[in-house]
Amino acid sequence: MNTVNAMPNLRRLFLLRNIVIAGQVLAIAAAVWLLDMPLALAPMSAVIAALIALNLRTWARLRQGVPVGDAEFFFELLADVASLTALLYLSGGSTNPFVSLYLLPLTIAAAALPARYAWSMAGLTVACYTLLLFFFRPLAGQDHSMHSNGFNLHILGMWITFLVSAILIANFVTTMSASIRARDRELAAARERSLRDEQVLALGTFAAGAAHELGTPLSTIAVLSRELENEHGAVPGLNRDLQLLRAQVDNCKRIITGLTSAAGQARAEHASRQNVQALLDGVLEKWTLLRPQVKLVTNWQGTGAVPDIIGGETISQTLINILNNAADASPQEVEIEASWSTDALTIEVRDRGPGITEEISAQAGRKPISTKSAGHGIGLFLANATIDRLGGSVALFNRDGGGGCTRVTIPLASPAFPA
Repeated sequence: MNTVNAMPNLRRLFLLRNIVIAGQVLAIAAAVWLLDMPLALAPMSAVIAALIALNLRTWARLRQGVPVGDAEFFFELLADVASLTALLYLSGGSTNPFVSLYLLPLTIAAAALPARYAWSMAGLTVACYTLLLFFFRPLAGQDHSMHSNGFNLHILGMWITFLVSAILIANFVTTMSASIRARDRELAAARERSLRDEQVLALGTFAAGAAHELGTPLSTIAVLSRELENEHGAVPGLNRDLQLLRAQVDNCKRIITGLTSAAGQARAEHASRQNVQALLDGVLEKWTLLRPQVKLVTNWQGTGAVPDIIGGETISQTLINILNNAADASPQEVEIEASWSTDALTIEVRDRGPGITEEISAQAGRKPISTKSAGHGIGLFLANATIDRLGGSVALFNRDGGGGCTRVTIPLASPAFPA
C-alpha cells in the first residue's frame, strides 16, 4: 500500500480507538461498581490516559495532512497492542475474556498493510497472548480455581483457538487484500489507457483538421519557392537554400498526404511484412530529410535472423517522433541503436542534451508535456500509446556522461511480428 492511501486508514483507526477507549472505561466501571471486582485502578487508568494521549497525538498528526507511510501506521497499531497487553496483564491475563480483542489490530493490519506487516502483527499478538498465560495479575477469586485441570484445559483451548484464528486471518485477509489492490491497480491502468486513447483520438482529429488547412499554404510556398529559384538560380548560395526549402515543403506535403491515407493503409499492412533492418533504414532516410543538420550515429545488431515486422508505418512514425525529441534536446548529434534477439526487438535513441528530470520521467508517455525544453512532448506521448498497443514499452532514463535515452522494447510475441 502506498503512502497516500494510509491517511484514511489512520483516520479510521483514530475513530475506532475512541470507541475502544470508551469501551474500556465502561468495562472497568462496570467491573468495579456492578460486579464489585477489586481492579488495579491506578495503573489501569494510567494506561488508558496514555492511550488517550496517543490518540490526541494521532488527531494532531491527521491535521497536518502529511502522507502516512505503512511503517507509521504499523507503529500506531503496535501502540494499541501494547496498551491492550498492559490492561490484560492487570486484569487476569489470558483468563480475561477480552483477550480476543488482539484479533482487532491483527485484522486491521492484514486488511490495510502489506503481508510482512500482517505476519509481524500475527506473531506479536500470539507472543503477547502466550506471555499472558504465565505472567499476569490474577483477579479476585482466581487464585484457586485456576489450578483446576478443567479450567487450564479451557484456557489452553482459548489459546489454540486464537492461534488458529490469527494464522487464518493473516493468511486469508492479506491474500484477499493483495488481490483487491492488484485489481485496483489494473483498473487504474485501464482508466489511464482509456484516457490516453481519448487524448490520442483528440490529437488525431486535430491533426486531420490541421493537415487539411495546411495544404493550401504549403502549395503557395512551393509555387513561390519555385519562382524564386527560377529568378535567382544564378546565385549559388541562395539557389542551394531555395532547393532545400522546396525539398522540405515537398516532404511536408508527403507527410500531410500520408495522414489522410494512413487509416486506409492500416488494414493493408496486416497482409504485408517488412524486414526490421529495412524498416529502420527507411526511417532514417525519411528523418535525415527533416533534420539534415543533425549528425546521426547508427548501430544495428542482433542474434539470429533479422525479424520481419508488420505495421511499419505506425512504428516508423513512432521512431521519427522519438528521434525528433532527441534532436530537440541535442541538435548536434543523436545516436540510435537497434538490437534483436529471439524474444524482443529493442531500439535505443540517445542524445547529449540536459537529461531527463524526475517530473518528465514520471509524466512522459502518460500525457502530453507542454514544455519542449527537455525534448519530450506530444511525440513521446503518441509513441508510448503506439508501442503500448503492440504490447511493448517505452522507458526514459539518463545515460552515463550526460544526456537522455529513450528505449523502445517490443516483444517478438507482439502482433507487430508475424508468427
